[in-house]
Amino acid sequence: MSSSTTTPSTAENATPPRRQGLHRAWLIALVGFTVITCAGTFTGMPNLLVNPLHDSFGWSHGTVSLAVSVNTVLYGLTAPFAAALMDRLGVRRVVVGALLVIAVGACLTTVITAPWQLVLCWGVMVGLGCGSIAMAFGALIADRWFAARRGLVTGFLSSATMFGGMVLLPLLSEITNRSGWRTATLTVTAVAVAVAAVAFLLLRDHPADLGLAPYGAAQPVPKPAPVPGTVLRALRVLRSVAKPGPFWLVAGTFAVCGASTNGVMMAHFVPAAHDAGMSSTTASTLLAVMGAVNVVGTIIAGWCTDRFDPRWLLAGTYALRGVSLAFLPGLMGPSISPAMVFFTLSFGLLDLATVPPTIALCREFFGANSTIVFAWVNAAHQVGAGLATLLAGMARDITGSYTAVWLGVAALCGLAAALCVSIRLPRGVLATTREAGI
Repeated sequence: MSSSTTTPSTAENATPPRRQGLHRAWLIALVGFTVITCAGTFTGMPNLLVNPLHDSFGWSHGTVSLAVSVNTVLYGLTAPFAAALMDRLGVRRVVVGALLVIAVGACLTTVITAPWQLVLCWGVMVGLGCGSIAMAFGALIADRWFAARRGLVTGFLSSATMFGGMVLLPLLSEITNRSGWRTATLTVTAVAVAVAAVAFLLLRDHPADLGLAPYGAAQPVPKPAPVPGTVLRALRVLRSVAKPGPFWLVAGTFAVCGASTNGVMMAHFVPAAHDAGMSSTTASTLLAVMGAVNVVGTIIAGWCTDRFDPRWLLAGTYALRGVSLAFLPGLMGPSISPAMVFFTLSFGLLDLATVPPTIALCREFFGANSTIVFAWVNAAHQVGAGLATLLAGMARDITGSYTAVWLGVAALCGLAAALCVSIRLPRGVLATTREAGI
């Protein structure tokens, strides 16, 4: 969290403001949603690239998955340093720069001829750019611009990654089928450039830049001075929390979240459905529905996080997610069954419902450094996703199916549910959180 983060004592006095027109914080949240949605589109694109790259170059699922895995891991490892860099250079500069790096990397991907070039362009460049505007960016907006309704706003912004990664897939799949994967990639490249322009025009670093108080705050909050030592600060924060205790429990469960969502669902659902005889456009449509429902599920999770124990919310979410994934192999087929529709809706509700309670736990345990700590927790999420992506591709090459993949991540979700219950909050935290409405 930036040094401007509201302290618990201040947050207790935070109340929604009287109606005086729309607060600028909501526009900033909308711009943030658009930016994260754009980055999320690139995390969902591998679903549409695995089979075309295999057909175009003869590369195995494992080879393509390696580049996706590098992208996913860098996505996570970049976030802590990007969060610290936003404190130093400002949110708008980092966001615009990241979007342009994504656009260049994606554009260069269209002229690759060897696997190492795919790793460099899509794995490294797109991964670094997306990681710079990951979930920690949304957490920073919620912390700086909102003193009230933080859980709700966190849920809204957290849903953007999956929304972007899934909702646009049917359109991109149709473009891929009609004009090829290169045209689809250039399309999202153009979108990234356009969103960069929007961010440059509308995004602001802090309410103090406009002479405003955060939404729900009684008094304006001074803008913090730039924080030097970006890399060292991120590493110092990690060293201060990386000891036996809550950090590893929270990070471990979030790694399972990454494995069961970005790792397998966003990278391998369409290829798995294709193996079962379903067209890529139909499978992409299911993911689009999942992404749309994900917005509702994450906002509901944010609302619940404002009111209930985040540990039990996490435990219930992981348990239900594990059950749904265990049934998935039996639901795959050439057409959409009612049971598959039910899976799509239920998994969409659970997809990123883990994010608001995870951020809440980081706030409670790590205070003023919680945004950077959550960025490290998100790094664990992406490492888990990257490993799952690579192992899922290898398992598909070895066994010829994805059945073991779905059952494996279902078991991991059960383990995560058990770990969530074992987390112990500081005494008095829940009462303070509920009274503050954060």
